[in-house]
Amino acid sequence: QVQLVESGGGLVQPGGSLRLSCVASASIVDIYRMAWYRQAPGKERELVARIYKDGTPNYMNFVKGRFTISRDNAKNTIYLEMSSLKPEDTAVYYCHALIGLGQSDYWGQGTQVTISS
Repeated sequence: QVQLVESGGGLVQPGGSLRLSCVASASIVDIYRMAWYRQAPGKERELVARIYKDGTPNYMNFVKGRFTISRDNAKNTIYLEMSSLKPEDTAVYYCHALIGLGQSDYWGQGTQVTISS
């Protein structure tokens, strides 16, 4: 069982930046893949970015060049650095952990990000 706790959300003006954090209750060294998803009101949850056990990142096109995902295994934490934020980035952002292919996965409770002037 892995618990994930996100933090760092808030209200930011368009063009601003935020850094989200996701702390795991257990070591993330051997977790196959961790990711950030988001869900806007009235929309389905969508993948934003993911990072594999070896540190390889992968981004959806709509955040490429603006968001950076990283992991700090020593702190059992992953991050999402977000810049050049747009109103359409407004959503609840969720942390996800996939222990291994065909194995258990876990979700955090989410953190609200609102982009508005």
